[in-house]
Amino acid sequence: MTRALRCAATALLALGAALLPATGTQAAPHAPGGNPGPLVPLTSAAERAKLTLTEHRVSPHTLSTLDGLLPHASVHSVLNSANHRMRNAADCAHTEVAALPLAPKAAAAYCWDHGDATTQDWLPQSVTTSDGATGNGTWGPDKVILSGWTHNAAKGPARDAGLARVAFVNANNPKALSYRWALLAVPTDGGHNFAKLGSHLGGMAWYGDKLIVTASNGDAHHNALYVFSMKHLLRATVNNPAIGKVSGGYAAHGLQYVMPAIGSYRLNSACDSSTSRGAPCFASVSLDRSGSRPSIVANEWFSSGGNQPARLFRYRLAAPNSAAPLATDGKGHAPAAEAYRTAAVGLQGAVAHQGVWYAADARGGRGQHGIMWRLTTHGATSAHDCGSDRPQACWAQHSEGMALSGRTGQLWSLTEWAAAADAKWHPPAIPERVLFSVPLTSLDN
Repeated sequence: MTRALRCAATALLALGAALLPATGTQAAPHAPGGNPGPLVPLTSAAERAKLTLTEHRVSPHTLSTLDGLLPHASVHSVLNSANHRMRNAADCAHTEVAALPLAPKAAAAYCWDHGDATTQDWLPQSVTTSDGATGNGTWGPDKVILSGWTHNAAKGPARDAGLARVAFVNANNPKALSYRWALLAVPTDGGHNFAKLGSHLGGMAWYGDKLIVTASNGDAHHNALYVFSMKHLLRATVNNPAIGKVSGGYAAHGLQYVMPAIGSYRLNSACDSSTSRGAPCFASVSLDRSGSRPSIVANEWFSSGGNQPARLFRYRLAAPNSAAPLATDGKGHAPAAEAYRTAAVGLQGAVAHQGVWYAADARGGRGQHGIMWRLTTHGATSAHDCGSDRPQACWAQHSEGMALSGRTGQLWSLTEWAAAADAKWHPPAIPERVLFSVPLTSLDN
C-alpha cells in the first residue's frame, strides 16, 4: 500500500458508537529482508487483550428498511451484468507480466481492463473467492473471485478518501473472466439512507454469506473489521456520483450496485500504525479452513525499510450463515485464539494453513520483487536463487492481500502499482497490476 494511503487521515462514518511476550523472549532486530526467524507466541493476558474485538450489529429493522427502498440483487445477477473484461496473461503488458512472481511461476494470471489497469485514483488491495465461502468452489452456480479496491488518498478529491469498492469477478470460464463493481457503504438514518464507508480493504474473507473486510486505520470508533452480507446486495436506482439518497432515488458513486454493512468489530482503543505496543491496525485478513474449525487470520503492517516486529493473530468463526461471523462470548467479545510476533517486515498479506503461516513482504521500491516467508515457531524459510536483486526476493512486485483455496490448493494474490516511472502517483501511469494464483505446495518446496 502506498505511503500516502497509509498515512492519510480518513473521515469515517461509524456503525455504532515494544510488544513483549509473557516469556520475555524477543526476536532480535534484523536487517530488512533478512531471515526473520521463528514466530514468537504471545501468551500474556495483557498482550492478548489488545487483540480482543467487540461485536456490533446493525439492527434488523435498519437493514430491512434499506432493503425495502432499493431493488435487491443476487451475486448471480451481478456477475451476469459484468461490464468489464479481464485480459488473459498473453494479453497483459510486459510491465504487468514483470510484476508476477519469479518463483514459483503463476499458475493463472489476469490483468484488469485498461481503465482499471492504469487508474491512479483506485488501488487494488485484497482478494477472496467462493472456494472459501462454501468450501465447495462455487456460490450457487458460479465460481466467483472478489477483489477489494480503495480510493487512493494521494489523489483527490478529499471527500473520496477511503472509498471502498469490490469487483465481483465472474470466474466460470477461466479463459474469459469479467467483472462488475459494487460500492461498500454504511446504513444511516435508521436505514432510510446510506453513506460512504471508510476502508483501506487491505484484506477480505468470504465465509458463508458474510464478507469480512478491514476498516481504515484511524476509524472513529476503533473498528478493525466491517461485515457485509450477500443477502443484502442492492441495486442503485440513479446513476449519480453522489452516495445515498438523491433526487429521484439512491446513488452509489456512479456504480450500479451497493452493499450496506451489517455490522462491525471494534478494538478497545485506537490502533497505532507506528508501533506494535498498542492495539494493532489490521493490514490484512484472510480465511483459514484447514483447522478443526474455520477461522480468520490477520496481520499488521510496518514498513519494509524498518525492523519493527509485527503481530499475526487468529479469530474463530461461528457456524456458516450465522447472524454474525465471529465466535463471541456472552458479552459479544471475540478474543484472539492465537497470536504471534514476527520479525518479518512489510507484510501486506498473510494466510495460514495447517499451522504454517505464509506472509509476503511487498517491498516498496520500483521494480523490486517481494519476499514470501513461510513462518512457524521453529523458523522461517523462503524461495532462493531466483535471479532477483536479492536471492530470496522471488514473490510478486508490490503484492497486497492473499486468499487460499483449500479445495484447489491455489493461493491467490494481486499487485497494486500503476505509478509513474519515479514511483509517484502522477501521469503517465505504468500498469503493473495482476491478479494471479500459485499452488501452495510450490511455496513448501
